[in-house]
Amino acid sequence: MEEKKFDSKTIIGFVLIFGILLFMLWQNKPTEEELVEQEKAKQEQVEKAKAEQVLEDNVAVEDASIEALPDSLRTIELQNKFGAFAYSAALPKAKEVSVENGVLALKFNPKGGQISEVKLTQFVDFDSLPIHLVKNKNAAFNINFGTTNSRILNTRDLDFHPTVTKNGENTVVSMKLKVSESKFLEYRYVLKPNDYMVDFTIRSQGLNDVINRSQEVNLDWTQKTFRHDQSISYENRYTRLTYQHDGGKIDKLSQAGEDEETEKDVQWLSFRQHFFSSILVTDKPFKSIALSSKDLVQEEEIDTVFTKEFSAKTALALSGNEFNENLKLFYGPTDSQILKHYDHNLEESIPFGWGIFGWINKYIFIPLFGFLSSFLPYGIAIIVMTVLIKLAMSFVQYKQYLSQMKMKILKPELDAIREKHKDNKMKAQQETMALQNKAGASPLSGCLPALIQMPVFYALFMFFPTAFALRQKSFLWADDLSSYDVVAELPFNIPLYGDHVSLFPILAAIAIFFYMKMTTGQQAAVSQPQQEGMPDMQKMMKYMIYFAPIMMMIFFNQYASGLSLYYFISNLISIGILIVIKKYVLDEDKILAQIQENKKKPKKEGRFQKKMKEMMEQAEQQKQAQQKNKKK
Repeated sequence: MEEKKFDSKTIIGFVLIFGILLFMLWQNKPTEEELVEQEKAKQEQVEKAKAEQVLEDNVAVEDASIEALPDSLRTIELQNKFGAFAYSAALPKAKEVSVENGVLALKFNPKGGQISEVKLTQFVDFDSLPIHLVKNKNAAFNINFGTTNSRILNTRDLDFHPTVTKNGENTVVSMKLKVSESKFLEYRYVLKPNDYMVDFTIRSQGLNDVINRSQEVNLDWTQKTFRHDQSISYENRYTRLTYQHDGGKIDKLSQAGEDEETEKDVQWLSFRQHFFSSILVTDKPFKSIALSSKDLVQEEEIDTVFTKEFSAKTALALSGNEFNENLKLFYGPTDSQILKHYDHNLEESIPFGWGIFGWINKYIFIPLFGFLSSFLPYGIAIIVMTVLIKLAMSFVQYKQYLSQMKMKILKPELDAIREKHKDNKMKAQQETMALQNKAGASPLSGCLPALIQMPVFYALFMFFPTAFALRQKSFLWADDLSSYDVVAELPFNIPLYGDHVSLFPILAAIAIFFYMKMTTGQQAAVSQPQQEGMPDMQKMMKYMIYFAPIMMMIFFNQYASGLSLYYFISNLISIGILIVIKKYVLDEDKILAQIQENKKKPKKEGRFQKKMKEMMEQAEQQKQAQQKNKKK
């Protein structure tokens, strides 16, 4: 038995791998220019916040000064400032209105008539604080319009007057911006019991002689999304502006940096904050809407309050000279089971993956996991789901290992062919393909089954980070299967890795190491010798045995622990299946006998084999012609 030991080249390989890792860590460190840009961006945000505060203070001072005027002068000043809506401004100031429906706690600000606070009463963040989607002026809803007496007004600056009534079990909040008691612009909110969707109507009455139709009426909706998860960079990766347009197309703005887009016929748009979303739905598609997204996260270690800033701006079509817009506002969890209830295709705002990957998630993994987690703890449900998936895909491992074993049996003959035609690589390749085809042992037969696993692999990679059901569900030492597990805190931050140690990625990396050790050893045994000018594939495989687990451990340290748990269990099962196939299913003597039988049978060449053979023959002819020309 050959003794396994490290030679000098292997040691050099390890040094190179770790050198590459260190280089990547060094490269990831911000440059002085980037640090300057980050500092500049922070300063701009501070200056912007100060400017907004100054503007608000000036408005407050101006309002106070108007209030202090004598009644006659106050009326004139209000008319100069607000025109026909001076009537609303002159009424006694209303107080903020608070309502609840069991899942939402909302506050409505009379200034602008908009929702000033949204609290999800059923959920808390990673720090056990209530989940707020709207609070402390992080969101704004405004209508900008012109009046017939040449004024440009913004509803955010105007005083609405609230009334709260009951309509059966529903709570109705009416915010009216009044020209008189019979003429007004109304925001009407209807809250149903235990419902995340709020019916929102914008309508007006008697304003046909107030609104200037010759000027565009614009609706602006902006929101900065709060941080809710343990890892701000991980949460930010799944925080995006998503929208449906053109009758069903789903698109999204860029995940990083700044992005802008103008789209037509938009049915809904979602300000998705990973596991929670603010969604605006319209009965009549917006003809044209300008969307923008800005990334507010600079670095993971900076305790940033917000992750992104989203904005949407669209022109409203007036009915006559009146407002009549039927909208809906969803404030709630980004949970496919909840979003499905609303019949607007809202579940497509969740990034299940494109094409077949999304199909696998929506119709296989989500229903399967939903069923298992209905009667099993969530960690156990992941394990059982992993077992079922691996058993269903076990035929792939069988086909791969069978192909490897056939190639191992043929190796002496293949080596003999290479030795015989060592001076004619093309001829050796032709005879190699002929032998493999006749024996039924093509290397492609091992590659094709592996490709079948790719859709499943990618679908699961998208499933776990978006599975709302895993949020804040614990298993063993993991407090939250939708976030990373922590077994040790580091006193410093390592670029790419983080400031903590997660155990599940380490276990997954160890399992991957042993699985690759078993499979790569088999592949190396049947691989072709190194060709001139080409890297030594056997040594590259050896290096990958160590490199892949290290990258797994680094990359998944800040990913959902549920995903790392899946990979850990999946590779353990793969090792078990491989041992069973090797010891109890495949018999080398029987496979050898089958290969000999296949050799005796006339083998018809497939279209692919014929094409490859023709290409190789043409290449051989060209090579011979070139050699003749050189001799001349």
